[in-house]
Amino acid sequence: MASGHQEQILLVEDDPKLAHLTEQLLETFGYQVEVAGRGMDALVGAAERHPNLVLLDLMLPDMDGYEVCRQLRQLYHASVMPIVIVTAKDQPVDQLRGIASGANAYLRKPFDSTELVKTVVTLLEQAEVA
Repeated sequence: MASGHQEQILLVEDDPKLAHLTEQLLETFGYQVEVAGRGMDALVGAAERHPNLVLLDLMLPDMDGYEVCRQLRQLYHASVMPIVIVTAKDQPVDQLRGIASGANAYLRKPFDSTELVKTVVTLLEQAEVA
């Protein structure tokens, strides 16, 4: 996992501390990271910046992440803008709902940083091929 990526990631996370730590991790690998703390900010940010990938929390203050995912998926195909749900919701039904709403992957918090980066790299590589 070499650095030097120019891909842009939209990180949708309302916990400022976790958002900062995740942003630092991804920037270490050369990704450009934009942080949104609310669902509506994520939708606007995606429309304005067209990120290469979205990391999406489900529990947001203004709307749930499933709805954000559905709305993003109506605008962008999964191969154009992969979406990774990153959430504390750990029930199988939550994962099924996440995938049904259009997510490419589902990671549970607390996540392993290696697993997160591996998922990001894999989905971005798949998007490049598509």
